[in-house]
Amino acid sequence: MTVIDWTSHPVHAPLKGELTIPGDKSVSHRAMMFGALADGRSTVRGFLEGEDTRATARMFASMGVRMEAPQPGVRIVHGVGIEGLRASEGALDCGNAGTGMRLMAGVLAGQAFDSTLVGDASLSSRPMRRVTDPLASMGARIDTHDGKPPLRVHGGAKLKGIRYTPPVASAQVKSAVLLAGLYADGETCVIEQHPTRDYTERMLAAFGWPIEFSPGKATLTGGHRLRATDIEVPADFSSAAFFIVAASIVPGSTLRLHSVGLNPRRTGLLEALRLMGADIAIENRRESGGEPVGDIIVRYARLHGAVIPEAVVPDMIDEFPALFVAAAVADSPTTISGAAELRVKESDRLAAMANGLRILGVAVDETPDGATIHGGRLGGGRVEAVGDHRIAMSFVLAGLVAAAPVTIGDCENVATSFPNFMDLARDCGFDLAQVH
Repeated sequence: MTVIDWTSHPVHAPLKGELTIPGDKSVSHRAMMFGALADGRSTVRGFLEGEDTRATARMFASMGVRMEAPQPGVRIVHGVGIEGLRASEGALDCGNAGTGMRLMAGVLAGQAFDSTLVGDASLSSRPMRRVTDPLASMGARIDTHDGKPPLRVHGGAKLKGIRYTPPVASAQVKSAVLLAGLYADGETCVIEQHPTRDYTERMLAAFGWPIEFSPGKATLTGGHRLRATDIEVPADFSSAAFFIVAASIVPGSTLRLHSVGLNPRRTGLLEALRLMGADIAIENRRESGGEPVGDIIVRYARLHGAVIPEAVVPDMIDEFPALFVAAAVADSPTTISGAAELRVKESDRLAAMANGLRILGVAVDETPDGATIHGGRLGGGRVEAVGDHRIAMSFVLAGLVAAAPVTIGDCENVATSFPNFMDLARDCGFDLAQVH
């Protein structure tokens, strides 16, 4: 892969505009799955045109589900019903999509035919026992390669409902168990020690499957049907986060972000920024496919430091790199704790953000599970994204308000998660260029 560097220049005018952020990946995956298993035709708008979600669509197409793509971001899914899938002629290729593989394992566990799930080199190195073990306790028969892909799912298993508490909080594991529960005799219940995102539960309800859920608990029984429904995939909140912070820190700015997903398990950043004095409003609240959505309007506000409550940390774990930049320009220190998970994401995000901010002249005191960022004036310089798309986009924000340009090394992974980031950024006033 070619190494790509970006340079973000200080801006001397407010950011302005109305933006449509790409669709939520988690919702796009599930819309394909439930549309395929439903009775009737579902139209999905706002579908994320990414490799991961396209892989999920291709897998269902290979199992006999007809899908149309009349235009980018739109899929018409002709559902075959809960028992209408047929065996694929070859292996089902998940590409790099861990969500796709883990959720598909739950769907395939209840089918009458054998299936094999494969992935690329990266996915083939990821652990799958945390999904295959609970599925096995339901009666599924899944072979792995030392606990890793490929997964060989044997058809014809008679599944039974279970009561399961995952040892590690994971929306993917919860979803796999619930999806297998659609095909199981009796009741399936997942109880979590720490609540995870509830996309699967909300969308099952939207497709008409009887399910009871609350934070940390979901219960359903098998033997029902899914009814086709039209889904508007909300804009991805994690992608919107960069523009929320940008408008908060560039003087005079106002940005409106249309139809952003507002799932409460995702939006901790809004609470954190408001504690720091941000001016953020939400209009046009509504629900689509079981998911709350709305338009986010962000206006510049002078930020002050804050102690970020640990209770909101799980609901903003992907947004911390952007929050670090907001903290770096605040007029007093910001303290973050309870975020040890940041050290085991695509990179050690705590270390990467702390190191980069220090290069730009900001004092940062690291702790094992967080940091204190001493806000002030950002200088220019060169920082490294260490191949992490969220680190790269966060330092772009720093460049907007720095005393001199900020060059970010190793930005190519942004294209896989947010391919039109640079175009949207330039449209609303960023001065951002690729370094040749």
